[in-house]
Amino acid sequence: MFKRISAINDKWTDESLQRQITDRSNRYFGGVRDPYTGVAWPSHTGTAQFIAVWAASLVNPVSQYHLDIALLEKLQEAMDFMLRFQHEDGTISPGWTNYHSPPDTAFVVVGLANVLTLLEQQTWEPLAAVTEQIRLFLQRTVPAMLTGGVHTPNHRWVLTAALGSLYRIFALEGLKQRAEKWLQEGMDITPDGEWTERSNGIYNTVSDIMLYYAAQDLERPELLEPVRRNLRMMKYLVHPDGEVVTDYSGRQDFGSVFSLADYYLCYKLMAEHDRDPEFAALAELAGSAVTHPGSLPNNIMLGFLLYPQMQAAAVQPEELPVDYRKVINGAFNREELLGKIGQDGYGGPVRHSKQHTEFGAPVARIRSGATSATVMTEASSHFSLRHGKARLLGVQLASSFEPGLITMQSLEETASGFRLSSTAEKGYYGPVPGDKLPSLSGLSASPWYLLPHGERPLTHSQPSKVTVQVTDHSGGWDVHFAQQAPSDVLTQIVLLFGKEGGLEGTGIVPVPEMRDTSFWASGTIRYTAGEDWMELEQGAHEHELADIRGMTYPDGCLKVIVTLITPLDYTLRIRLS
Repeated sequence: MFKRISAINDKWTDESLQRQITDRSNRYFGGVRDPYTGVAWPSHTGTAQFIAVWAASLVNPVSQYHLDIALLEKLQEAMDFMLRFQHEDGTISPGWTNYHSPPDTAFVVVGLANVLTLLEQQTWEPLAAVTEQIRLFLQRTVPAMLTGGVHTPNHRWVLTAALGSLYRIFALEGLKQRAEKWLQEGMDITPDGEWTERSNGIYNTVSDIMLYYAAQDLERPELLEPVRRNLRMMKYLVHPDGEVVTDYSGRQDFGSVFSLADYYLCYKLMAEHDRDPEFAALAELAGSAVTHPGSLPNNIMLGFLLYPQMQAAAVQPEELPVDYRKVINGAFNREELLGKIGQDGYGGPVRHSKQHTEFGAPVARIRSGATSATVMTEASSHFSLRHGKARLLGVQLASSFEPGLITMQSLEETASGFRLSSTAEKGYYGPVPGDKLPSLSGLSASPWYLLPHGERPLTHSQPSKVTVQVTDHSGGWDVHFAQQAPSDVLTQIVLLFGKEGGLEGTGIVPVPEMRDTSFWASGTIRYTAGEDWMELEQGAHEHELADIRGMTYPDGCLKVIVTLITPLDYTLRIRLS
C-alpha cells in the first residue's frame, strides 16, 4: 500500500504543479488554481492540501521528487501565498464560503501541523526555510483558535484537534483549556455510532480523524471511543460494490457517490492501535478504493510517513459480513431528547446552520450478497435498493396535503420487514385575541409581520397519517402504501433510478415539461443496468399533476412517477434478476 500511495502522491504532485500560478504579477501567485472556480484558495481542499502532497513527495525516499530542489522552491512559493492570504486575525477565507473562518483555518492547522512535524524530523538543511514559514503560519493562528467559534457540529472537533495540534507544537496551556471547553459539550454520537450530520460520505471521516488527533495530542484516550463506534457502524453502510450509503445524509454528500477511501487512514491507525481484526478488514476495503492522497487532515501519504505502524501488518483482517439485517438507532431515545427542546435551557436558535433534529433517526440496512437495501426515516427517500449494477436510488412520497415531500418519522421492525409511518396535521388559525394584540398607537398600518401569530387559536385541524410497509421476499421486495384520510389528496410516488441504466415498459409516458421524467400509467416496467435488472409492478395514473407544489425533483437520475389519490391502498412489487 505504501508504494501505491507514493505513486498516487507523485501523480498528484505532478498534476497540481501544473495548476500552480507562476505569474508574479498575479495576486494569487504561488497558489494552486482550484479546478472548479479557477481561483487559488488557501483552504484545506485548496493550496494547503497540495502543500502537504508536495512536502510528502519531497521527504519520501521512494518518490521521484525526493529532495527535489525545484519542488522545494514551488513549496516555498505556495507557503508565501498562504502567508499573504492569512488575515491579520490569523484566519483564512476559503473564498467560495465562510470568511475569516476559524473552523476552515482549523482544518488547515491540523494538516500543516502534521507537515511541520514531518519536516522537523528531516535532516535535509534546505527544508529549514519552508519549515519556518509553516511554523509562522501556525503561530499566527493561535489567537483565532483560542477565541474562534463554529457553524456545524463537526467543526467543534476540528477546532479541538487544531487546538491539540498547536498545543503539541507550542505547549501553551491556554490551547488545552480552550479544547476542554469544546469537549465539555459532550459527544454528539448515538450508541450505534452515528454522528449528528449523518454524513457517511464526508463528515464522519472528519469527526473520526480529528478526534484521533485530539486523543493523541491532548492525552485523552477516551476520545477514541466515539471513533470506534462510528467505524464499527460503517461496516453496515457500504453497498456490495464498495459505494457508501449516502441516501439519508444531512450534508452535501447526500445522494452522491463516495467510497470508504477517506476512512482508510483512521481505520488503519485504529486497527494497529486496538489490534482489531475488523478494523483491519475495513482498512483493506477502504484501501482498495483509494485513488488520491486525501484532503489535508486525512492525507494518507503523511500518515504513512508520520506513523510507522501504518506499514505494519500485525493484525490479520477478519471476514466482513455480506448477509445481514441491521437497524441502526432502533433503540435510541430520540423522542425523549426531542421533547426537551425548549425545556430546562435546552434548545434554541441555531444561526448559520440548523438544529439537525433528524439526529438519531432509525435506519435499517439489509444485505444479501450482491443485493443491498436501505429503509430510512427523516430523509427525502424512505427506501433504496441496489441489485448488482441495477440501482433504485430512492422511493419518495409527496402529496398536496402539506404540500410537498413526506418524510417518514418512525420505523418499526416486523417479522416480515419494516413498518414506516408519518403523521402530519394541518389546520387554520383564528383571530388574535384582543388582549394579545400589540399596541398600534402611532403606527400608520398593522403589518402582518408584527402580529403575534403564535397566539391564534387552531381551527378545523385535519390529521393525516401515512404508513409504508416494506417487506422482503424470496424474489425481491414489496412496498405497500396506506392512508385513509383525508380523502381526495393528490399523491405521488417518485421512483429514482440510476441514469446509467434503461427503462422499458408499455405503460411509461414521458412528462414533457420535466427532464428524464415519466408517468407510469399501468402494467410492468423493467429497469436494466448491465446484466442486472429490476421488474416493478403495478403502475397507476389517477391524476395528471406531475409537479407537486413544494416538491423538489433531483437531477442526474431517471424519475418515474406513480400518481394516486387518497385513500391509499397501493403495493409496489419489485422482482429482481
